[in-house]
Amino acid sequence: MVADNVFKAIKGKIKFREPMRRHTTFKIGGPAKYYLEPRDIRQLKLLLKAAKRYKIPVLVIGAGSNILAADQGLEAAVLRLAATVFKKISGRNNNLTVASGVTLSRLLSLCRQRGLAGLEFLAGIPGTLGGALAMNAGIPQKNIADLVEDVRVMDYNGKITTLKKKEIKFGYRSSGLAKYIILNARLRLTKADKRQVKERIENYLRLRRAAQDNRRPSAGCVFKNHQGLSAGRLIDLCGLKGKRIGGASICGRHANFILNLGAARARDVLRLMDLARAEVKKKFNITLEPEINIWQ
Repeated sequence: MVADNVFKAIKGKIKFREPMRRHTTFKIGGPAKYYLEPRDIRQLKLLLKAAKRYKIPVLVIGAGSNILAADQGLEAAVLRLAATVFKKISGRNNNLTVASGVTLSRLLSLCRQRGLAGLEFLAGIPGTLGGALAMNAGIPQKNIADLVEDVRVMDYNGKITTLKKKEIKFGYRSSGLAKYIILNARLRLTKADKRQVKERIENYLRLRRAAQDNRRPSAGCVFKNHQGLSAGRLIDLCGLKGKRIGGASICGRHANFILNLGAARARDVLRLMDLARAEVKKKFNITLEPEINIWQ
């Protein structure tokens, strides 16, 4: 196939029929037609040009921590910005420019070392900066959008633009950035005592570990909270904790988590999501919206 040869010519890591279960925290998903990690910006542009020419959808993945990929696989090019150029952190004082491929754990480690406060609430989230920006990751009191100065992006035609914060439609678990590939962001943090930053990070980690069950693969919260009401609490009140379908189960500790018990399929997770949505609708007349990305 001509498209195969074009993608083979792109410099970086290129795989064909790559199982998505290797790249998602759910450990679920069939093979993607193409899995691509371009070496640099130029190769990324070539990749996008080829995908457009051959009408191949492009899906962007970071740490794979909020993705449910289809069992049958994906007729798409899955793009991950994992090369060195996409993992850089620069800046001085309390301003950092962070590339989208930087993991949140690494970013927090640097903040702890430099005494930079503001991002501690992200501790324990197994994602990258790009993913955190795309979904405006956060807690009820704070989101990553609060710290953004601007975001450098590339559209799917290869054009690079820097968006000021006011140009980005940040909302609850949303940003409007899905129509772009996020390259990096400039964050404004606060100078603080290193010990205090370390203590706050550790405190958030303790809170997450106490509330969540990380012994089995999952994608974190599968539904968004509804107008301040906890989706997990609503599902719990429907008596669904521990409910199992196939190889997947609603978590007994946090009902907004669905766990892969070892051999779960995407269809098992989707059936549990449908069940939870139907029961919450019936009991509370509330329609839950997915927080995870469902790739089919």
